[in-house]
Amino acid sequence: MNTHFERIERLPDYIFAVINDLKLQARRAGEDIIDFSMGNPDGPTPKPIVDKLIETARKPKNHRYSISKGIYRLREAICNWYARRYNVSFDPETEAVATMGSKEGYVHFAQAVTNVGDVVVVPDPTYPIHSYAFVLAGANVRKVRLPFNPSTFELEEEKLLESIKVAVKEALPKPKFIILNFPHNPTTVTTTLNFYQKIVDFARKEGIFLISDIAYADITFDGYKTPSIFQAEGAKEVAVESFTLSKSFNMAGWRVGFMVGNRVLIQALQKYKSWIDYGMFTPIQVAATVALRDYSYLVEEIVETYRKRRDVLIESFGNAGWHLEKPKATMFVWAKIPEPFQKMGSLEFSKRLLTEAHIAVSPGVGFGPYGEGYVRIALIENEKRIRQAAKNVKKFLKGFKNNG
Repeated sequence: MNTHFERIERLPDYIFAVINDLKLQARRAGEDIIDFSMGNPDGPTPKPIVDKLIETARKPKNHRYSISKGIYRLREAICNWYARRYNVSFDPETEAVATMGSKEGYVHFAQAVTNVGDVVVVPDPTYPIHSYAFVLAGANVRKVRLPFNPSTFELEEEKLLESIKVAVKEALPKPKFIILNFPHNPTTVTTTLNFYQKIVDFARKEGIFLISDIAYADITFDGYKTPSIFQAEGAKEVAVESFTLSKSFNMAGWRVGFMVGNRVLIQALQKYKSWIDYGMFTPIQVAATVALRDYSYLVEEIVETYRKRRDVLIESFGNAGWHLEKPKATMFVWAKIPEPFQKMGSLEFSKRLLTEAHIAVSPGVGFGPYGEGYVRIALIENEKRIRQAAKNVKKFLKGFKNNG
């Protein structure tokens, strides 16, 4: 029997599974684990959005198959969201598609537009699906280091541009896609419209497509506002951009996202989806429509929750002896491993933090080789739990010092 599954064999072992297994074992043993490991919002979806889902679900006509590319009103709401937020116009028919979450949509997109042997340039560290969606589709990934200021988490734009240019020049065959993700997961790094304009100009010159993920566009602090790549002149010629309602509206389990942009790429995704799915449950799409159209103001309260948690974590962990820099965006803190633990690496540090301090985080190396030396802390525990985690950290660091 042939059990050679080429695509599956291209996927590495999932490093985060090590932490997940340890976390499960600890909980089965009765341990109280403070879990910062996954970017899984803990807050409820705002009531008006839930109410719309319930109202729409009670109508039998909405129980039938839906439309794979998304109902028209949702695609219209997506385009109007861009018009209000970024003063950018899209055609709901040819330049927008609703997806079953950002991650699934991203994988479907890669399947739709990738030829076996294509080359994709991906800054590292990276959210794993940004690489492996294309690996699964038969592409080869060329990684470049994501350069940033470790104090401000601002992208070092010229360095990244230069690295991308070198990768494009050296890679054979020539890269077809460049992946961008700002605000960045896992590092929280932010960028500017100036960078987008430069990378768009480069992509147009070289004939390369840009894939921008702005999943954390709404989760910003201290006056920072996320730009869209489509604010750059000429972006529609070369770019698509994805977004999700998961974080902005606490709708992670609903699986609602979308992609907009270059109509050739978008229509490829639309055609692919027409063959493999019937779209999301219509009441979910209706609820997502009113979320984007009528309830964007509710996002502010959710963002404020993350800001407070960020500030409590930075302050309390700092007082405990683990000094961290403050991010300007996302629901994460990209935390440099305390100096005494640097040599053991992020995976071993994460394992010890879980078993000895009962705190779960994501090891930086799980996001790529350039993530080593860091861990990602998700702001998904309340302020009381964060302060308890800081007490655990203090005890953990003191114990290591005394035994070291």
